[in-house]
Amino acid sequence: MAGLNDNGQWIVLMGFLISIALLFLMVIINQATLVGQTTAEGVLEFPKHEIRDLRGEVFRAGGEMNDVLYDDIRVISLKRNHAIVSVSSLKDSVVFGDTTATMVTIRFNNGVCVYEETFLV
Repeated sequence: MAGLNDNGQWIVLMGFLISIALLFLMVIINQATLVGQTTAEGVLEFPKHEIRDLRGEVFRAGGEMNDVLYDDIRVISLKRNHAIVSVSSLKDSVVFGDTTATMVTIRFNNGVCVYEETFLV
């Protein structure tokens, strides 16, 4: 009696392995799509225009900001952008040769994005 013919078993086994490989590739592609979508949403939700407006006002006011102006910026940001904004500056000026500058720190938090920046005005 001749040996058993097992060619059919190899075909079924290879089909099974190929289907598992395709399933694995589908899961990877699905995850890549989700990562791309969440990254794009994060970029769209970043409040760059609000932060630019805030920085522009701080630069425009320069080192001459007082408590009333700080409170106005805080209230306007809370009402318009639903963001908590904190602007603080050092009372002492920093001197660079003939130039005097004030160190200002801006903190912006709208519940989704947190931004903090320190610069000289």
